[in-house]
Amino acid sequence: ERLILDTRKDFISLVGEDKMNTILTYNNHAGLRLANGDTINTWTSASFFIYANDFSAENITFENNAGFTAGQAVAVFANGDRLKFTNCRFTGFQDVLFCSGPGSRQYYKDCYIEGTTDFIFGPATAVFQNCHIHSKKNSHVTAASTPREVKYGFVFYDSKLTADEKTNKVSLGRPWTPYASVTYIRCEMAAHIIPEGWNNWRNPANEATVRYAEYGSTGAGATMDKRVSWIKQLTKQDAEAITLQKVFGDWKVE
Repeated sequence: ERLILDTRKDFISLVGEDKMNTILTYNNHAGLRLANGDTINTWTSASFFIYANDFSAENITFENNAGFTAGQAVAVFANGDRLKFTNCRFTGFQDVLFCSGPGSRQYYKDCYIEGTTDFIFGPATAVFQNCHIHSKKNSHVTAASTPREVKYGFVFYDSKLTADEKTNKVSLGRPWTPYASVTYIRCEMAAHIIPEGWNNWRNPANEATVRYAEYGSTGAGATMDKRVSWIKQLTKQDAEAITLQKVFGDWKVE
């Protein structure tokens, strides 16, 4: 079922008994023609739309099951402010988790997120803490579109990046817009992460503007001596300064 949580429904919480058995799913995708003649695009393809503020979810799977060949097919369109997900799963293929809404703040803790291309994307400020990020094909994990005036886009703390067996060439991110901001802190990266780490989306000009950073990356994919020269390799002091309070401001998530 396709669900929409509109702006009149702030402070809603959804709690499932078991994330493997509590599943919100639908199968819309970009390019699909509706009976009224409209054509679905990435923004309207989601299974679950969140426009409300102060939403939280726990122990739930959010899925778009349109399939591998469907193209852009969003599971969650997260547009409100102060959105919190704990022990949830996000599954699909291309463009799974749309962290939308410039100025939106989102917190994902102990979550599993899988997809193929740009499966975590958008302009929001989003923190992923102790999450499992799984790639299902050779492509890119993130496609941030952070506004220039926003300091933090996506921040991954203490998370694990894995892939399907035949997936062996994945970048940590490519910039949907020039000032994309993505930071990985103390993340374990399997061998599917390419040695150079990042991608400029076929535009060398992005290399002068993107805000990509890493600290304490470990695993076979953490070949820091081979990373592209245009990302920042943080010091311990730099990384310790990126706290939840710094990222989220007056929103106390814990």
